[in-house]
Amino acid sequence: MTIQILGTGCPKCKALEANSKKAIENLGIDATVEKITDIDKIMEMGVMVTPALAIDGKVKTTGRFLNQDQIANYIKEKA
Repeated sequence: MTIQILGTGCPKCKALEANSKKAIENLGIDATVEKITDIDKIMEMGVMVTPALAIDGKVKTTGRFLNQDQIANYIKEKA
């Protein structure tokens, strides 16, 4: 499973990345976190507002900061 954080590196994007890593650790699953900062790639995925969270290329949320529990819920839906 690949968790993708889409954003240019703002504080909310960095916090979303940190929370994603913690959610993966807490769930004890095998997943990687990938940062996507290229604005063209972000737009290709249909995201116009960052930060955004995608799982295996499917965008789950845009323009929202998520806590660890919220991210874990999205991961559980996918698993």
